Amino acid sequence: MTSTDPQVVLLDGGMGQDLRRRSSLPASPLWSAQVMLDEPHLVTAAHRDFIEAGARVITANTYSATPPRLARDGDPQLFGPLHAAALSAASQAREESGQEDVRIAGCLPPLMASYRPDLAPDEPTCLDHYRQMVAAQAEGVDLFLCETMALTREARAATTAGAESGLPVWTAFTVDDGDGTRLRSGEPLAEAAREAVAAGAERVLVNCAVPEAVTTAMGELAGIGKPFGGYANAFTSVAALQPGGTVDVLEARTDLDPDAYAEHALQWVEQGAAIVGGCCEVFPAHIATLAERLAAAGYRLASA
Repeated sequence: MTSTDPQVVLLDGGMGQDLRRRSSLPASPLWSAQVMLDEPHLVTAAHRDFIEAGARVITANTYSATPPRLARDGDPQLFGPLHAAALSAASQAREESGQEDVRIAGCLPPLMASYRPDLAPDEPTCLDHYRQMVAAQAEGVDLFLCETMALTREARAATTAGAESGLPVWTAFTVDDGDGTRLRSGEPLAEAAREAVAAGAERVLVNCAVPEAVTTAMGELAGIGKPFGGYANAFTSVAALQPGGTVDVLEARTDLDPDAYAEHALQWVEQGAAIVGGCCEVFPAHIATLAERLAAAGYRLASA
């Protein structure tokens, strides 16, 4: 902990997997976006539970509502309604919680598939799609979170589009589970982070990798000169997930209960991380324990 500014921004956890636990319906290739259509009340409830657990930033539930994914797995005409519904759910949850300092992050995810940099479109196409997403979300969010970026040029396009809105942009990369110094594309994390900063990112993070890889990644981000942080997943492996597939093929680790996850996150904060939270398989109970552990260690939970 630094003596001058012991503040940490606490993010929410993995909305998609949390919604899968809450839903009674089968898994869908549209993943969390399908819940917006079938059971929108579950999205509001999940957001509210993360806020009550201590999260000061919640991310809009638009991760799988990209133009290319809707064209492949659903209906492109759903783009507008899904984004509007996601923003409404997040706003309603914040209002119901009474926590006015909570910030809503717009989500700019991988366009085609998580963990598959080889499927990313060319950069001009990426930029066009991200501009569509920014236009759909900008009026209802406080910042943009480019997350699970596995390829530098896709991250650069997402960050550029977000920055054009005039809102703060945070860019989060997913790293190789066995080598936290490199993106899943093989590119060096530190170089990718610098590219994101040059494109307009105010903060850089690592997400959706195993906690051990995130711990390694914190050392890479510490030298970038911007506030940094991390939020890990709790999968045993992501190798089984194929483009257009369903997340029920993935298995959760059994050694990352709320206390164990908090131990990892506290290591990131000790390394200088100013933003922590959770990704897939990290639930409100994990965030609540992390909030308690941070407070007990003397950190103040700050809004974005």
